[in-house]
This record gives sequence, C-alpha cells and structure tokens, in this order.
Amino acid sequence: MKFANFVHLHAHTQYSLLDGACRIDALINRAVEYKMPAVAMTDHGNMFGAIEFYKAATKAGIKPILGMEAYIASGSRHEKKPSGRFPDGGFHLLLLAKNLTGYKNLMKLTSGGYLEGFYHRPRIDKELLRAHCEGLIATSACMQGEVNWFLLNGSTDEAVASAREYEQILGKGNFYLEIQNHGLEKEQVLIPKVSAVSRETGIPMVATNDCHYMHQQDWEAHDALVCIQTGKLVSDTDRLRYNTDQIFFKSADEMKEALGEFKDALDNTLHIAESCNVELELGRLLLPVYPLEKGFKDADSFLRAKCEEGLKDKYESITPTIQERLEYELRVIRQMGYAGYFLIVKDFCDYARKEGIRVGPGRGSAAGSLVSYALAITSIDPLKFDLLFERFLNPERISMPDIDIDFADRGRDKIIQYVIQKYGKENVCQIITFGTMAARAVVRDVGRVLGIAYGDVDRIAKMIPLAPDMTLDKAIKQVPELTQVAKSDPRIEKLLAYSKTLEGLARHCSTHAAGVVIAPSALTNYVPLFKSSDDEITTQYDMKMVEEVGLLKMDFLGLRTLTVIDDSLRL
Repeated sequence: MKFANFVHLHAHTQYSLLDGACRIDALINRAVEYKMPAVAMTDHGNMFGAIEFYKAATKAGIKPILGMEAYIASGSRHEKKPSGRFPDGGFHLLLLAKNLTGYKNLMKLTSGGYLEGFYHRPRIDKELLRAHCEGLIATSACMQGEVNWFLLNGSTDEAVASAREYEQILGKGNFYLEIQNHGLEKEQVLIPKVSAVSRETGIPMVATNDCHYMHQQDWEAHDALVCIQTGKLVSDTDRLRYNTDQIFFKSADEMKEALGEFKDALDNTLHIAESCNVELELGRLLLPVYPLEKGFKDADSFLRAKCEEGLKDKYESITPTIQERLEYELRVIRQMGYAGYFLIVKDFCDYARKEGIRVGPGRGSAAGSLVSYALAITSIDPLKFDLLFERFLNPERISMPDIDIDFADRGRDKIIQYVIQKYGKENVCQIITFGTMAARAVVRDVGRVLGIAYGDVDRIAKMIPLAPDMTLDKAIKQVPELTQVAKSDPRIEKLLAYSKTLEGLARHCSTHAAGVVIAPSALTNYVPLFKSSDDEITTQYDMKMVEEVGLLKMDFLGLRTLTVIDDSLRL
C-alpha cells in the first residue's frame, strides 16, 4: 500500500479537556482512511489517553506517536506569580517520544508539571526538560511557543537564541521549528520569520495542523465546547475563540495546499514518524514486594503457610478434598505469579479487622477461591457452595483477577493511609476517573452557551430517555418528537447538531471513589500523575488503563451500615 506523504504530529483528543474534540477512535480511523502510516496524540500538558491511544492505533496498524503539548515556564516552575512580560501559563512546546526512554521521560515531565509547576497550567521548565530530555523530539509548537512568541513580538535575536537553546537541550536533530497555516493573519506574518530562523540556525522546519476537531464543519460545535470550558456564551464578543475553521484533521493533499511551498517541512513529518518507535509492554505483572516473615524464601512458601494456618481455623479436619483443592489453587497462583497479590490483600483485611473496621464478606468470583477463604479475604466457603475457582483465576485469563473488598465508609480512608504508609507515599495513590458529556448533559451544556432559554433546553433534555448507554442518535430514533421540534425550530436543530458532535467527550476529571494503585517503586516509573485543584494526587490513567500497564489496583468500595429489620443482615 502506498502511504500518504504527510503525518499529523499535533493533535488534541478529547483528553485536552473541553478543548479537543477528536475522539481517539475517530482520529485513528481517519488516519487509516487517509493512508497515513502514523499519527501523534499531543494533548495539553497531560497523557490521560496515552494507553488508550496506543492500543487503538496499534490494533488498526497505525504507528502511535505518544506525546503532549507541554507548557514551559518562562523562569523556574517553582515560581508561581505573574511574570509581567511572558504568558503566566507558560510557552507551548510539542514533545514526542522516540522510544521507551522518551515515553518514561514524558511521564516524568507531565507529572512534574502537575505536582511541582502548576500555575494556571501544568508547567515544566527548562531545568526539568534538561533532566528528562533523552529519547524526545521537540517542536516549537503554535503561536504560543517561545520561539514564535518572540518573533511575533519583534524580538528576532531572542527567538534565534531560544531556538538554539532548545536544540542544545534536546540534541542536534531532535528539535524542529514548527510552521502552521490555519488562514490566520498572524501565521502569515510568522511563517517567513520562522523560515528565516531556520536558515540562520540550520534547525529544520516541520509542518503541522493544530487539530482540535475531526471535520471542518465541526468548527462551530468546537467553538461551543470552548465556551463550555470558559463559562462564556457563543454570542459573547470578549472571549477565547480560535477565529478559524481550519484546525481539523486534514488530508495530505489539504496540508499540501496549506503549506505546499515548504515541501521539506511536510516531508519532515514522515522523518519524525520514522524516528518514533515506542513499544510498550502491556499486561505484564508489576506487583509490589510483600515483606516476608523470617524463615520464608519466597512469597509462594509464605502464602502456603498462611493458607494452611487459616484452614485449621475454618475446618475441623483437612480432608483430602480440601487439600487437593488447596494444592490446585496454589499451583495456579504460583504459575501466574500472584502470591504477593493475595498476601497484600490479606494484610489490609487483617489491619481493618484489627482497627474495628467492618469488612464485607467478599463479592464476585473471588468467593470461589479456597485460598481467599483461608486467608479471611472472603467469608464464604467455596466448597460448601460448589463455587468454581476457575471463574476467578485460571492460566488462560489475561487480566489480573479482581478482589473487590468492601469496607465500612468511615474506615476506608484509614485503610488507604495504612497502605500508603506500608508501601510508600511515592508508590501509592488513588486513581483518576473521567466524567463525560452524556446525552442529556451535553444538551444542557450546549443549550446554555447558545443562550437558549432554560425552559426550552430542559424540555428537550427531558425528552431523551433515561436508559443505560442512551445516545442522542438512539433518542432521536425512539422519540420522533425530537425530530419534529428540530425541524420547526432552527435553534433546537442547531442545539442537537452541536450536541451530537460533542456527545461522549470527556468533560472533567476527578478521583475514583474507591480505586487505589500500588506500584513496586515510584509511580512515575510506570504512570504519569495528576494533581487536582484540592491537591489530591491521582494517576493520569484510569482504572482500566492502570490495569493495562500491569499495576496492582484495588477497589476499596465503601459500604454504609445497613439499617434493616433483620439484624442478621447488619454489617
């Protein structure tokens, strides 16, 4: 197959929250359609969607280029005050991972941006970039990039010095001057200036399109999305807007039309793509090391001892049936390398009981494990009820088994703190979760920024059935009145059209109510970290992606004390 002679290196997915409107699956599908051999994901300051993107691209036969559009503080990332001259949120800089080292450095950089440098944006600085530049390619980004900012402000000498500094930090051949043409007047002024800097410094140019949505006709819906982000109305004149309908996922021919006179800059997208070859090892087991008691050589022998000890408390005598089942389960656990997992879970269950925190009897397939019963992780005898261990764990299972532990609400935070103290603050944190714009919610959001009367928006939203996995397309098919109203009222027609474009996009992030991850060493060796506005630290990957990486995740679901007539059901 003949590939296109252009690759998108600057693309914002839905994880550029309330700014990017490119769904990952749509991004990959369009790259396939345009016969592009690779495509990059470069969200604003974060790597929220990196694993999801990597898996989707790899499955489609497209090379995934992992990156982000970083924010670079004009001084130290630790200084959190207005600079007076430079943008307070930092200059933009596009970073792309060439290899596994680069991917790991991206995780360090984005984590540093949130944990150390956050001021309006998750900023890093050149000190941190120097420390974690290996395996990275950088480009000068959009008009908000440092080189471009100096050029637009008439400081050519500072622009040249800035470009040379970035080349010195990243290494020769790893820094490019980015040019874009979205039909904006400032870009027309900037392009020849960037070209002049390239000639003077010998730093090559690369052509990009700042993709924020998939199709040109999506620009109005995206404009509404930006208004949702900023709390403005579409009709407001003094607000953030892009003033162009060109920041969409263009074909190679469309990019040639926009920047065809800079053939080398277009060709350099392929050169960069060929240089980026990240291969992630997903699904491997990354368990923390459980501290063994003296006299035990490994976790398997310690687990056996604890099981045998526990079974003596559970049964009057250990029958051949019980012993055979224990041997079978221990053999599978040893084969799959999960001994430490069971010991860790037993440890915090024991701690909870010691502290008087109520522990549930165990849910799901874990109740089919005799080992779990012997360790008092569950309180149900699997042999008595003929429960199958294979439903919980078997050698053919790819993913790590889930042992969901229910604790009384009032004690859950105490248990999490115990886990943090035992395994280290740098190794344990809670897990992020993303709220999306579901059918009713997106209609309300879009209706508000379009300035449509609340009563009219509320009426439309309530027409959408409340059902699992309900979408606007399904609602329109099920409720003919929605189509009738849209045909009779142009405002409602626009409301539904924009809402369909934005439906399902990530709206915000928060902390998962029960998810906790435990890593064998510092979390930033395995996942990027995020810090919320209330200083709570979580992973940037959600529960599913944390599991894909291979880390131990626990679902500490809090249980409220039941108030029931039958006291035997009281927790």
